[in-house]
Amino acid sequence: MTGPFAPWQQRAYDHAVAALDVGRLGHGLLLCGPAGLGKRAIADRLARHVLSGGQADGVGRDLQLIQAGTHPDLTVVSFIPTRDGTKLRTEIVIEQIRELSQKLSLTPQYGRAQVAIIDPADAVNNAGWNALLKTLEEPQPGRYLWLLSANPMRLPATIRSRCQSLEVRLPPRAEALAWLAAQDYPESAAAEALDAARGHPGLALSWMAEGGMALRREVAADLGKLERGQLQVVETAQRWANDDHASLRLRFAADLVLAQAADPALTDPARLNKLAAWFDTANRTRDLLRTTVRADLAMVDLLLAWRDGVRGSATGGTG
Repeated sequence: MTGPFAPWQQRAYDHAVAALDVGRLGHGLLLCGPAGLGKRAIADRLARHVLSGGQADGVGRDLQLIQAGTHPDLTVVSFIPTRDGTKLRTEIVIEQIRELSQKLSLTPQYGRAQVAIIDPADAVNNAGWNALLKTLEEPQPGRYLWLLSANPMRLPATIRSRCQSLEVRLPPRAEALAWLAAQDYPESAAAEALDAARGHPGLALSWMAEGGMALRREVAADLGKLERGQLQVVETAQRWANDDHASLRLRFAADLVLAQAADPALTDPARLNKLAAWFDTANRTRDLLRTTVRADLAMVDLLLAWRDGVRGSATGGTG
């Protein structure tokens, strides 16, 4: 999320600044909540506030250096390239944490404070957490360590217990719809996207802006045609697997099937059971996409199960 703060971001930021200004914001802060709600933007603005001494959220030299990513007292730890430089690592490793801890032990170059942001904290490996523990246990004055996480329960309990928690929550539906409408989307489109995103305005906005809602309607049409025998399974599986949207297609497919199962008008126990089983299979297949399994073959198995199993229960067959 970019641009002006959304209301839920502003609430979290105001809460953190109020705690900071009265000396109640500790050394370690766990900024958590669903991905896509703008936690990093909150951390970045809070860093501006801290490093500028509270002057208008960052002015002059501090603001220019922060915007350029060159402020000597602001460190962001995230994914770095692999040794061959062809892609990014999938975890934050101990060498990065050791370098961070060493930097936090030094005097701030501009004399106010030092801020370190780990994003995403979920990606720190076990060795990295062990290296970071001492830094959290023995904080020095004017040092701030902020962990950003969409899945805070994945962090070790020893880490969570040493951090204050600031949760960025999904906003009320009316607030989310008003915010989406302010992005110049029709109310009906915003409501459809927000429902598809289960109340998550950041996801809803990205799906509207990047074609996600059109993809969702395509997935729904494909499932219907497969169930009626109007599409070939192998061709459909290859189309679903052979671009960058395979995981999102499976997410949409699982959500659409879950909505069918939740329909009060559906009272056939056999179909309910098959829909529930297929929902689980779709999510497992989505997980398989992160492995070396061939995506098209995994999709074929899933869509065969949909065509034969679910259609069979709908028409009275055994599946």
